[in-house]
Amino acid sequence: MRIRFAFAAVLGLASCDMIVVSALNLVTTTEFSVQGDALLMSGEINSKTPEQFEAIIAENPNINTLIEVDVPGSLDDEAMIELAYRVRELELDTHLRSDSEIHSGGVDLFLAGVTRTIESGAIIGVHSWSDGVKDATDYPRGSPEHEANRKYIEDMLGLDDFYWFTIYAAPASDIHIMTVDEINQYGLATR
Repeated sequence: MRIRFAFAAVLGLASCDMIVVSALNLVTTTEFSVQGDALLMSGEINSKTPEQFEAIIAENPNINTLIEVDVPGSLDDEAMIELAYRVRELELDTHLRSDSEIHSGGVDLFLAGVTRTIESGAIIGVHSWSDGVKDATDYPRGSPEHEANRKYIEDMLGLDDFYWFTIYAAPASDIHIMTVDEINQYGLATR
């Protein structure tokens, strides 16, 4: 009986999390501002973010750099991947200022830059993803659950090593702040 109750409690928590995520995908959670030829971005990436981005790019075709200021992650990985491939298609650079802090999907988006620069002091946090029941590390390495995120990392960096690093660096409920050596090892900055 305890096992059934515990399982029901876990499913209940997962359901609550899914309801919150669904609700947050109905509102704007990302803020953009234009400064010259740079687009500054803060907030979580959600299902509305690609549309916001397209509207700003249409009004400001001179933008050549996406600066992530405070991007704690993504509520919608499909939207993040769509946005990231668009950033790469537009051949935008990505930049982190010394006061930038990016985590999870914000890090994945940063990888889309053709040229990626990081000022000293920027914080980059990574962790495993979760489907609400299991973390990525609970799935075998060849499992199809890994494919979309693994392939995205490979497309952006040429190898998928960084994907495997992120999912083992910390569980979904925690965060690992990358060291300068790790940032260099996985080629996050191009210069």
